[in-house]
Amino acid sequence: MKVIVIGNGGHSKVIQEMMTITGEHSIYAILDDKYKIEQEIQGIIYAPIASISNLLDLDTRVVVAIGNNSIRKKIVKELNLPNEAFLTVIDSSSTISRTASIGNGTVVMPKAIINADSIIGDHCIINTGAIVEHENTVESYAHISPNATLTGNVTIREGVHIGASATVIPGLEIQEWSVIGAGSTVIQPIPSHSKAVGSPARIIKKVFEVVMKETM
Repeated sequence: MKVIVIGNGGHSKVIQEMMTITGEHSIYAILDDKYKIEQEIQGIIYAPIASISNLLDLDTRVVVAIGNNSIRKKIVKELNLPNEAFLTVIDSSSTISRTASIGNGTVVMPKAIINADSIIGDHCIINTGAIVEHENTVESYAHISPNATLTGNVTIREGVHIGASATVIPGLEIQEWSVIGAGSTVIQPIPSHSKAVGSPARIIKKVFEVVMKETM
């Protein structure tokens, strides 16, 4: 299957390598607004994002390979494509329960684990070595960073970012667009648009779903 990758930063390069190693998908084009004109290099088209209208067909799928949750959501909404147009990318070294479900456009990185009855939404990132234990819910546009652990029955709402090596204890809910700092241990529910850090994690400020400038 041909794949169009949106974005060409560090996160995108890992996804491209995942697809190249498995050989299951063929990278057809890499779209990023740092490319001002369309050009072809070693069989791959490099072009601005607006070029997608000329490249997409029924045999092509799209991955929005942007690490920033807000920017990823913004691009998905602007593309205005049917949900089935987005490819779910799962690294072969990850472990996925047969009873888990994973949404369209989500990326599961190397050695991640998703256990029984967990539900992962659309356009999420389950990053390298992350553990999503049993019966968790991770809503769309969330990012579970490398080596973070969601223990059982955790609910992660839309757009939440769980920092690297953070842990969320069982049964808690992290409300939408909150940020949990790297290495933090969450032992109580976190309200929406909050940043919490430390062990135990404490709220230090409010955050908002703001699209920041980012090199894709």
